[in-house]
Amino acid sequence: MSGHPAPTPTAPPPRLWPPQLWVGPVGLETNLLLAPIAGYCDLAFRMICREWGGLGLACTDLLSPQGLLRGTATSLDLAKTNSFDKPIGMQLYGADPEIMAQGARWAVEHGATVIDINMGCPVDKVTKKDGGSKLLTDLSRAVSVAKRVREELDRCPLSRDQWRERLGAAILKDGLPERVPVPLTCKIRLCWSTSDYESGQACSPHLARMLADVGVVAVTVHGRTTEDKFQGTVRHAGIARVVESVAGRIPIIGNGDVREPEDAVAMIAKTGCSGVMIGRGALSTPWIFRDAWSLQTRGTVDPAPTDSVKIEIVRRYFTLMLEQRDERYAMYQINRRISWFAKRLGFNPDGTRSGVKRLKEAIRNAKTPAEVHSILDGYLAGGYRCEMEPAELSEE
Repeated sequence: MSGHPAPTPTAPPPRLWPPQLWVGPVGLETNLLLAPIAGYCDLAFRMICREWGGLGLACTDLLSPQGLLRGTATSLDLAKTNSFDKPIGMQLYGADPEIMAQGARWAVEHGATVIDINMGCPVDKVTKKDGGSKLLTDLSRAVSVAKRVREELDRCPLSRDQWRERLGAAILKDGLPERVPVPLTCKIRLCWSTSDYESGQACSPHLARMLADVGVVAVTVHGRTTEDKFQGTVRHAGIARVVESVAGRIPIIGNGDVREPEDAVAMIAKTGCSGVMIGRGALSTPWIFRDAWSLQTRGTVDPAPTDSVKIEIVRRYFTLMLEQRDERYAMYQINRRISWFAKRLGFNPDGTRSGVKRLKEAIRNAKTPAEVHSILDGYLAGGYRCEMEPAELSEE
């Protein structure tokens, strides 16, 4: 019942391209990152993505520094990690420099490999507290937050033994002092207002340079404005402007609309960015990092997992949630996550899909973990595949 898809290991090809992505002193195994998606990047999901390979750095969900410092159950759960979940970025949101600095120190003391400041979240409950992308409307405040966090990180450098515990497959640069601070990164959007972007007044190129000036070692740019939220298409030209503006001082990581391996390669080609952060595209395709890395390094993509393997991904995620949280929370999560997992299920040669709608409905109506496992077993046995529906009708 608890088996999970274990991809067949293959010898890595000689690495000729792309060049290694360095986040300050940390060299990542690949140039692909899992975005900190609010409500979705729990430890269980990060482990699933890591098991498939190709992931250079994963980030926690957005973390409230106040919650971390108070020790609230929700914040502590969102920050939960383990020895397999390395290297790990912990992303903080807020606008008070001192509170953010103390939250960063907490994160360092609890296993962070990288600290990231969220300057890109467009959600009202974050921006109304002056955090997230609201910082794009006050660049001096944004920079003061980053500067204060950088100062605090410099006060709590890690020993080599501490670094070994949190690098995973990443490496530390040669020739560094005995104690090395954790690097600081930021995630931003192009600007707040779409009209500002369209008139050539996006703040992101200027902000990226200012952040580099105060010790930020990499910036991720989501290629939309705050007003765009997640509508429309990613603006590659906007990310390219940021890449051009920093002139190689720090790596710029592109983000937005990466749903297929080819999208990651196109992001790099169109923007000149050094790496790609993938968010929503990973929720239905946790093997996308494996495929995007393979496409970059070998020029090919392995065959997609079969439906039976995809079902075992769902089962693996559910089992991990039961182990890491409790039954009630695991049931809640599988109920809301099945729509994402099912997006890649059930496709037939004629373009229709079989049984996916029934599978999702059954999972949502399940009352116990045993029922969830029984439903997954039923789908594998063909019991949910008697109905056929057009592919577009089963998407949500």
